[in-house]
Amino acid sequence: MTIQEIAILIESIEKEFAECVRCGMCQSVCPLYNQTRLETDVARGKLAIIEGLRKQLFDNPAISANYMQRCLLCGSCAENCPAGVNTNEIFIKVKAVLNGCRQLPAWKKILLRKILAKPKVFNLLLSAAEKFQKIIIKNIKESPEIFKVRAGIPFFKKRSFKKLAPQPFSKIVPYLNTGKKNNGLKAAFFTGCIIDRFFPNVALSVIEVLKYHNIGIYIPKNQGCCGIPAAAAGDAEAFKKLLRYNINIFAKENFDYLITACATCTSTIKKVWKILSPDDLKEAVEDISVKTIDIHQFLTEKVKVDIKPVKTKKNLPKIIYHDPCHLKKSFGIYKEPRKLIKANSDYSFTEMESPDSCCGMGGSFNLSFYDISSDIGKIKRDNIVASGASVAATACPACMLQLIDMFSKNKDNIKVKHSIEIYAEALKNGAVE
Repeated sequence: MTIQEIAILIESIEKEFAECVRCGMCQSVCPLYNQTRLETDVARGKLAIIEGLRKQLFDNPAISANYMQRCLLCGSCAENCPAGVNTNEIFIKVKAVLNGCRQLPAWKKILLRKILAKPKVFNLLLSAAEKFQKIIIKNIKESPEIFKVRAGIPFFKKRSFKKLAPQPFSKIVPYLNTGKKNNGLKAAFFTGCIIDRFFPNVALSVIEVLKYHNIGIYIPKNQGCCGIPAAAAGDAEAFKKLLRYNINIFAKENFDYLITACATCTSTIKKVWKILSPDDLKEAVEDISVKTIDIHQFLTEKVKVDIKPVKTKKNLPKIIYHDPCHLKKSFGIYKEPRKLIKANSDYSFTEMESPDSCCGMGGSFNLSFYDISSDIGKIKRDNIVASGASVAATACPACMLQLIDMFSKNKDNIKVKHSIEIYAEALKNGAVE
């Protein structure tokens, strides 16, 4: 693709970024800029690069593509933009455009198009990886579920990993269709890759909670990834394959809502699917987007859970809640998880400093820019430690992986749990009608 062709494609979205007045408000809230102090790492700088592409000021648009990859897609800039510029949507569209001017690295093509975009292949490889991890891992004595890689490979050297579950959720519950219940509600459950492979107990808690509230459940076989890794990389081809695949498997059943327990999956299905969907899928995508809802919002607004006042006890372990960017910043969902967590009388809920600051994970950003990701994560870790909490809850499995890594590095005795697990525990205590 030539620079002229790129300029024409970017011209079509010029109105979306023309509102930027270069005020610099994004500088004050960007977690990446806070670490690097590079103008190209902040939204204002990226929008200036996009404008330069539109005006054909650059000879090598591939360099611009590299700058666009340095983004957490956390949405902090969009949330705080006084002009209302939807930076995340713009960056995703421009990434897809720029990908046409360069060849993705061979390993990334294979990963995104030959593995991720083919759920059966993806699942087979992860099943093999679960067995292989036993050979290469070095267990961490303080945390038996966490490991480091034995081999001195640079990519693995600094990282701590959550072990892949011995059995993914998709093997424990490969298919479920309970039909509508007395209250007339039926929810499909989009599991998501990380919950399926790393945190199957989160998915089991979702089922437990839905059954408790008498909600019909539909879980189709062989679900695929929501597609955010492909969208973040600008690989529209892999993204559209996954989009088509997921639309087809969920179209086989009627349901009232599509619920997720992953903040990023919620954001991707409700927003990114519409941004990159081909014309023939726009109607189907719109239909499923309208039905998609975060589980905490579903329980508090649609099911209207009735939580009894909790009797206070002395010397309870403290629990905090970290706001995932894709819930708080994208949808304003922050009260709902806290309400469900507070139903659990076994913990004393406390707020930490800056609960909605980005943890630094950013999905594939963590893979490409681990040192920066880790520096951002350390700020979050320090705030949690300062709160005195022994449990850190959140509603995003990717954030859970980041927090686990940060705590493991510093040998912190802090457990990481999904907020829906905390609520499921509360149901056993009779805290909810």
